[in-house]
Amino acid sequence: MRAHEAGALHGELGTNGPAWLRAPADVNELVPPLWARGVRRGADGALTVAGLDVRELARRYGTPAYVLDEDDLRARCRDFRAAFPDEDVYYAGKAFLCRAVVRIVAEEGLHLDVCSGGELAVALSAGMPAERIGFHGNNKSVAELTRAVDAGVGRIIVDSDDEITRLTELARRRGVRPRVLVRVTVGVEAHTHEFIATAHEDQKFGFSLAGGAAAAAAFRILDEDVLELRGLHSHIGSQIFDTSGFEVSARRVLALQAQIRDARGVELPELDLGGGFGIAYTTQDDPASPADLAKRLRKIVDGECDVERLAVPRLSIEPGRALVGPAVFTLYEVGTVKDVDGIRTYVSVDGGMSDNIRTALYDASYSATVASRASTAAPILARVVGKHCESGDIVVKDEFLPADVQPGDLLAVPGTGAYCRSMASNYNHVPRPPVVAVRGGEARLIVRRETEDDLLALDVG
Repeated sequence: MRAHEAGALHGELGTNGPAWLRAPADVNELVPPLWARGVRRGADGALTVAGLDVRELARRYGTPAYVLDEDDLRARCRDFRAAFPDEDVYYAGKAFLCRAVVRIVAEEGLHLDVCSGGELAVALSAGMPAERIGFHGNNKSVAELTRAVDAGVGRIIVDSDDEITRLTELARRRGVRPRVLVRVTVGVEAHTHEFIATAHEDQKFGFSLAGGAAAAAAFRILDEDVLELRGLHSHIGSQIFDTSGFEVSARRVLALQAQIRDARGVELPELDLGGGFGIAYTTQDDPASPADLAKRLRKIVDGECDVERLAVPRLSIEPGRALVGPAVFTLYEVGTVKDVDGIRTYVSVDGGMSDNIRTALYDASYSATVASRASTAAPILARVVGKHCESGDIVVKDEFLPADVQPGDLLAVPGTGAYCRSMASNYNHVPRPPVVAVRGGEARLIVRRETEDDLLALDVG
């Protein structure tokens, strides 16, 4: 879109257009909820993170790169820990896991969820105490369960009858009594993308509540008396802003707790309501604070326990995205700018769907800003795209960028800490970017950039 057309668009949409399409009054503005707390725009217009200029980061580490504001991540861990002082806060490692992040969440007093043998290996290698680890997964292998049991993992969230059989046989052979939670699918459809809603009945996770499978699993574990049943687990989805889904989930799970008490005389001491707490990817997102979440969830659980005449169980939650998502932005370099017949301006960067698949996979929305300078040019409505051989290779679907955006500019996309590096690929044989942690004006590499040698090392043909 041409500059004069962008000016006209700004005039037309600035007050009357849909909110997502309104040009900003200042294209250089950083909207605080979208960015890590240590990100600023310097006097010369370039972004800094924890006092370090992004141009220096690009020079030292190249682009694309994931940039982690370590103090921001630590502050978010402390915010959740302070909001839930009598509960267990598990960092959902699937959002992003490396040894440095494991150490950070451990130092800040959090527990850790893993959902594969590889994630468990990272956690143990980084020194996370095994008793503070929870192990998820709908198809844990015998080898994975064996490693978890032998390491002394604090809890295993069982997900199927086959898994109960495997774990029971393993526990008998090892002479141990693993602590377990039963994952319950409660039939709550979270207001999120179909592929990340995890508690409706027609999906792969957990035991059905409506069909009686969850109750049967709990009764089986109690009757066989090999595994230690600590409680029930529910996770209703991701990127959730409304706690009404948690209210319905808690009501149904606690009703099952009461059923178990009435049938077996056992009050289970724990309840895990999962995670999925949303963050701000664009100005249209309005996430709740940890303190507000804690207040709402406690009210829900206390109220339902009162109805069921249950002792209030120890509550667990599993924030992942809410901790690491806003703490990271991805730094790109612009390669080409293409005005397609006045329809749209395409800004191509040196990464794409290999470092952020979420836009293509989930139709996710992101924001972006020119990071290497400020601009006085009029805003244009642009689409930020990647370098991959796919028309769906989109990083940011719609964003207002300055009309003078040009090759060589650095572009920053906030909110990329969750599921971007962890779901990254080598599509088109593009090496995955590094992760750079910045704190107190100093940068350190916590995950190095892949190289062509790394790609060729696996190709043994």
